[in-house]
Amino acid sequence: MTVKVTIVGAGLGGLTLARVLAVKGIGATIYEAEPSAEARMQGGQLDIHPHNGQRALEDAGLTEAFRAIIHHGAQAARALDQHGAVLLEKADDGALSRPEVLRGDLRRILVSSLPAGTIQWGKKLTGVAALGAGRHALSFADGTSVVSDLLVGADGAWSKVRPLLSDAKPAYVGTAFIETYLHDADVRHTGAAEVVGSGAMFALSPGKGIVAHREAGGVLHAYIQMNRSPEWIAGIDFSDTTAAKARIAAEFAGWAPALTALITESDTALAPRLIHALPDAHRWPRRPGVTLIGDAAHLMAPSGEGANLAMFDGAELAKAIAAQPDNIEAALAAYEEPMFTRSATEAEGARFILDLCVGDRAPYGLVDFFTGKLGQG
Repeated sequence: MTVKVTIVGAGLGGLTLARVLAVKGIGATIYEAEPSAEARMQGGQLDIHPHNGQRALEDAGLTEAFRAIIHHGAQAARALDQHGAVLLEKADDGALSRPEVLRGDLRRILVSSLPAGTIQWGKKLTGVAALGAGRHALSFADGTSVVSDLLVGADGAWSKVRPLLSDAKPAYVGTAFIETYLHDADVRHTGAAEVVGSGAMFALSPGKGIVAHREAGGVLHAYIQMNRSPEWIAGIDFSDTTAAKARIAAEFAGWAPALTALITESDTALAPRLIHALPDAHRWPRRPGVTLIGDAAHLMAPSGEGANLAMFDGAELAKAIAAQPDNIEAALAAYEEPMFTRSATEAEGARFILDLCVGDRAPYGLVDFFTGKLGQG
């Protein structure tokens, strides 16, 4: 039997799934809403972990390509108080235990590794319906439709495939991230560049914090973290960049100017991101011909694991299909059960990390965590 694998979403998880299937000699088609790989900016820097993300890239045969895009030196980290005093400094030891790469670079090597025609761009999914016997009909905004033998939802937080399996919907966790970028920082934003250092910087307090990463090319990418209601965030006119900067910066009155510069000196419009998550133990009963990977399956608060888990899901699902190509339901069950277990554990860990950043123990809880004085739980 030759299974037809239909993937919705060309994020890191869907791309890894298609790539590992190709390595195993199994074809797949990805349907992606974006019109092209370059249609939008692909987010910031990711640390790729040996036990999941790097394993997935090894299964994909892309280890050397991955090593070529590593931002060397970016594993350094520092924690500060609101006045800019250094509480913790960790140098990049060069061991590449959690190397940093740009999401866009990682996506590029995955896209370029796929056979021509694997990705169908400009295919926004508008509807999906079960036809029976594990087959599903997919309808797209351009008026076209396809029928799948095996459907994989790799379509992120607001997955349109998820409702086939689960009634669960992402819920706001109570924290918003306001995203900013400072360009050519060592020349144009020297105070912010100095306070961020060469890697990641965490300046935290209960209820709010400023987190930043140094990215390649002199870019500082910051996330202003705030425990605020959706209504509070909605009350800010982010289309008025000057006013939005002033409103957010006012919440950090008294903080070191080099830290608040990551708000006030942003070279881009401030972008609010309300953080949502699925239930920690999200799972579903086995239903023929469909499954989920990545955020579609286990959306959680940012903790450095999301991209790694998505790629690992994709690789593990591909290997399960290749191991039992004539028994797809057994393959899906073999993939799902361990995925449910690991994602529940990681979701609990993500809540723990977020609490260390903006909970009552900030910033000292995160310092203790980095130094091994504080375990999870």
